[in-house]
Amino acid sequence: MMYTQKIDILDSTLRDGAQGEGISFSVEDKLSVVSALDELGVGFIEAGNPASNPKELEFFQKASKLTLHNSKLVAFGSTRRKGCRPEDDKNLSALLAANTEVISIFGKSSLLHVYEILNTTAEENLQMIQDSIRYLRAQGKRVLFDAEHFFDGYQYDSEYAVSTLEAASDAGAECLVLCDTNGGAFPEDVFQITKKMNALFPNRIGIHTHNDKGMAVANSIMAVCAGAVHVQGTYLGFGERCGNANLSTIIPNLQIKGIKCISQDDLELITPIAKRIAEIANISVKKEDPYVGESAFAHKAGMHSDGVLKLSSSFEHIAPEAVGNQRRILLSEITGRGAVLQKIQQLDPNLTKDSDETKKVIEELKRMEQHGYQFEGADASFEMLIRRTIGADKEFFELVKYKIVSETPDDDGLSATATVKVRVGDNTEVVAAEGNGPINALDKALRLALEMFYPELKKVHLIDYKVRVIDSKSATAAVVRVLITSTDGDHVWSTVGVSSDVVEASRVALIESIAYKLIK
Repeated sequence: MMYTQKIDILDSTLRDGAQGEGISFSVEDKLSVVSALDELGVGFIEAGNPASNPKELEFFQKASKLTLHNSKLVAFGSTRRKGCRPEDDKNLSALLAANTEVISIFGKSSLLHVYEILNTTAEENLQMIQDSIRYLRAQGKRVLFDAEHFFDGYQYDSEYAVSTLEAASDAGAECLVLCDTNGGAFPEDVFQITKKMNALFPNRIGIHTHNDKGMAVANSIMAVCAGAVHVQGTYLGFGERCGNANLSTIIPNLQIKGIKCISQDDLELITPIAKRIAEIANISVKKEDPYVGESAFAHKAGMHSDGVLKLSSSFEHIAPEAVGNQRRILLSEITGRGAVLQKIQQLDPNLTKDSDETKKVIEELKRMEQHGYQFEGADASFEMLIRRTIGADKEFFELVKYKIVSETPDDDGLSATATVKVRVGDNTEVVAAEGNGPINALDKALRLALEMFYPELKKVHLIDYKVRVIDSKSATAAVVRVLITSTDGDHVWSTVGVSSDVVEASRVALIESIAYKLIK
């Protein structure tokens, strides 16, 4: 293993990541992502191809006015076209117009692509690489060379693949990036080939992997083991097809191993930055993502939860706080008594595992899960269950009754009307509201009624709503589980309701969501 003590990270979220399905960044979005990555301490931010569209040039113009403390912006583009002088090439001109200190140029390293895609000769392709890099270097630019399809090209004709690196090196490229463009390489192949290239070009080899075999992170780490000093990827792994190497996994993997790759010494921003970028990209961080996912430090099995509460390292390879995440004990019928007791003692420290209240909570938990409830994704509902069982709850309101009428055709998308009667203390209110469906109408009517008494509820809104059929054999009479996630702008919480009536299950989850906010 040829571990180095320092690795450069190039984040391509705004270029390769933007090619992912469903991903679209505005200019302001891109500026926000740059600020987030700079705060984390990423060395290079590949921000786009200025020759691709006017929006990219607008971004580079605005980005040049940013004050970056840790990162350098990188403009990305191809070598000159065949039969064209560098100074006449529109792509190279756009790269210079982006006004970045660093430019990333990609060129073909596979003879198959040279012949079949570029429709040119092997010699002309090498000349295109050399001419482009020499021209940019003459303009005072630092140049990174992305050897596109390098691993496939190496298998096809290793001598020619190496000659493309030699051409780039001779022309002045400071880093030679081996690209697994199709994502088809195995870790052993990446290790062996990278090791050979590092021997030829010591301390100048980089790695760029795609995830088409689910091995992008592993391939990147193996390249580092073989001597690579530069790693490219996207922060949450999204990108074209199956995505790119996930830097939110690679960075902590390297830094925990003692290989510094961001300017920050600690990793506490790893998770907050992941959430910030996900929000900008209008996606969710995958629950199962290492380090940053909601489930990364979640424990459900009784033995696991009991062990981690006694000795965190027994079932956690790193403290969740070290990467800005937090431990979650998932409550269910298989959760150990110790984990349930921990939740109970947050409300009443005097209760023990042998207290009658503790036993009642466990019995109630098992009873409700037998009827279809599931609390591992609904911490707020579990807390409310504990409060009801140990007498620590409070009744803020009562939904006396409700009525929902649906009609077709609808009126401007408002297909249902809900009427609710609520009681708060000695006061009652009857309110009606229209909505896009029965549940939306009920939600609106309930909030309108309660906001008269509790104005703070105006800040609360739903951000997710899921319905799961528990027993599909019962067809339309099946029991369903509704999971609602709410936020007040500062905190996020989830509640659950179960019933054979989807509206009633939604009502239970809605009521609990509001009650949780008020009791907090």
